[in-house]
Amino acid sequence: MVIHEYAGIITELDDRNCPHCGKQLEPWLAPPESGWNVILVCNNNSCTFYIGSEEDIAHKREDSHLGCRYAEDPDNKYKPMNVLAVCPH
Repeated sequence: MVIHEYAGIITELDDRNCPHCGKQLEPWLAPPESGWNVILVCNNNSCTFYIGSEEDIAHKREDSHLGCRYAEDPDNKYKPMNVLAVCPH
């Protein structure tokens, strides 16, 4: 069980692992305008999903270093999704 506390609010979430690297997903409180609450994100910089994701995003500026991290939304039955992230260059 992952316990996330922010501003006095405690959220208990199932332990979940990234299907790409096996590391435990970490809770992250998404910005209010995103429509998500706490989501689970793979923050492993060596994850195969994250590595090379910079090349997977189409129609971005040449100098942009955006990529994707694997994430799951507990409020949507842990449905997988992509979260934009800055990739090292």
